[in-house]
Parts: sequence; structure tokens; C-alpha cells
Amino acid sequence: MPYQEQALSAELRSACARSIHLVHPDGRMERGGLAVLSILQALGWWWVLPFRWPPMIWVVELMYWVVARNRLFFSRFLFTNRDAGG
Repeated sequence: MPYQEQALSAELRSACARSIHLVHPDGRMERGGLAVLSILQALGWWWVLPFRWPPMIWVVELMYWVVARNRLFFSRFLFTNRDAGG
């Protein structure tokens, strides 16, 4: 759910603006690269499991940090509007 539509504390709202947050059914919360890995694992990407362990998680978090702080730059290349006509 978009964080903008939730009743959150100012601190949590600010944190959600900077990175993705995942709240598990049991109440645990993950954010950043770890949250992305959990989502990918839930989608069936079983091979992401080793990326949760050091030192790979450090690489994942660094990559997430770079992409999250440069969203406009990456969105120009990753989320282009390509219609079927070319």
C-alpha cells in the first residue's frame, strides 16, 4: 500500500519517503534492500537467499542506496513509455 495513504507518525512517513518498507503479517518490518529481497523471494526468486548474508547484503544495500537516491536518473532508462508502434 502506498505510504501516503496510511496513518503514520511523522518519523515513519519521512523514512518511507526515502526507502521501501515491508511489514510482515507478524509485525516485523524490513526496509531497503532487505525488503526488496524479501519481496523477490515471495515472488519465487529462490536464488536471492544468499544475498541476505554478509557480505552480499552489504552490496545489495549499497546498490539500493544508489538507485533510491537517483530515482529520476534511473527512471529515464528503466521506466520509459514504449508503445507497440515503435
